[in-house]
Amino acid sequence: MGQLIYDSQPLELRLDDRALTHLQIVIVNLIRRGESFVFSWKDDPAVGGGRSSIWIHPYCGLHFKFAGGKSPSVNRSWLDELYASAASGSGLVLSPEPSDAGEPVSADDVAGAPPARPTTIISAS
Repeated sequence: MGQLIYDSQPLELRLDDRALTHLQIVIVNLIRRGESFVFSWKDDPAVGGGRSSIWIHPYCGLHFKFAGGKSPSVNRSWLDELYASAASGSGLVLSPEPSDAGEPVSADDVAGAPPARPTTIISAS
């Protein structure tokens, strides 16, 4: 199980390396573009259940800690869903992986790629 460490504080969020890889691609690309957003997840019942959220911004310290040494293949459909989620009013929410009819690609092939769908930015006047 991988782990996301936020501003030097381990979060009570344990993810398999595949999910963490997809989150890393989305989060890093959004930060590269200077975007700030909320990331939310459902807490494991072992830590009390409920849900948690953190504010991610270009100056926060993140550490993606993977259990394994090999990068898993990447599901582009899942990335699209995660990018769309991040652009929504609710922010980035980790969703279950959808089935993907396309060819799997390596994490290195999409690490710097922009999202397949354009990001919508909503601003208040």
